[in-house]
Amino acid sequence: MLPRATSANAKSQAKGWGRGLCFSNMNVVALTRQLVDIESTTGDEGRVGHFLLQELRRLGYNVQRMVAEGERANVYATAPQQPNPAMVFSTHMDTVPPYIPSSEDEQRIYGRGSCDAKGIIAAQIAAAERLRQQGIYVGLLFLVGEERDSLGAKVANQQAKGCKFLINGEPTENRVAIASKGALRVELTATGKMAHSAYPELGESAIDKLIEALHRLRSMKLPSDPEVGPCTLNIGAIEGGRAPNVISDKAQALLLYRLIGPSENLRREITQTVGNLANVEFTLEIPFVRLRTFEKLPTMVAAFTTDIPALTNWGQPLLVGPGSIHVAHTPNEYVEKKQLAEAVELYCGIAKKLV
Repeated sequence: MLPRATSANAKSQAKGWGRGLCFSNMNVVALTRQLVDIESTTGDEGRVGHFLLQELRRLGYNVQRMVAEGERANVYATAPQQPNPAMVFSTHMDTVPPYIPSSEDEQRIYGRGSCDAKGIIAAQIAAAERLRQQGIYVGLLFLVGEERDSLGAKVANQQAKGCKFLINGEPTENRVAIASKGALRVELTATGKMAHSAYPELGESAIDKLIEALHRLRSMKLPSDPEVGPCTLNIGAIEGGRAPNVISDKAQALLLYRLIGPSENLRREITQTVGNLANVEFTLEIPFVRLRTFEKLPTMVAAFTTDIPALTNWGQPLLVGPGSIHVAHTPNEYVEKKQLAEAVELYCGIAKKLV
């Protein structure tokens, strides 16, 4: 069952925006650790989804599975008193590899997904429970596949419930994001002709072509925005060739651009810059989005992508959550316990003012 804490402990954690709400007795730290200890690398979210489904039903929610693929399913929960809430809290259940079990010290919870985004799941459930005690009902939407292709969000968007507001949780250190950069994945494939390396004039090196194409792309001037920052390029993977003594006949590179606006001009310039050195394929795009802020809360720019662009039918989005993106996807991923407690307050405060 979902863990509980004493009211004294809950009160000791209550700080910051939203002060004065009735305190839930849910132990957010213990729930975060339970979730982290269920491995849910993208593609293997089935167990954590079933766990959340069972426990939310035990808390009295009406819970729906939105099947994405096989055992992979989103979890959507609403209070019986309000089956069509105006606001939904949402984040993702999947994590990047490798699996790292939970641990904790006085200030932090460690483990894969602790900040991205299982601590956020725990904070959102605790906030929903606290709001329910106040007669305010929000939905909970936990998604699969965010770390790869937002498959769960795409499935959920086809089954939207008509809410007005969506609070999406990602590690923003409890600051409201004014924008989220998009992503453009590019695959370069160069081809050549094999030959003995002692006679390079008889061959045509695909690797040489790929290196030149990458050099040109790295020299390309990328757009920038004074508020959002620059578009950036990462050369994430390179492979090719047969052996040191063979002129390579094939080489490939995988690139990722972080978008700060529409991609049409960038796509055209990439293709023109590479020219006939390699084939250019645009394999995935997640658009850049500008987001609403909220009153006088601290703000930030999310240089990462989220499920928000795939959840257009779920109301006006806000992006905010505990934890730092700088430690997400790292061997020492963690979330501050203080930030988890503050996130519960923050989610409750936003909901009470918007709903």
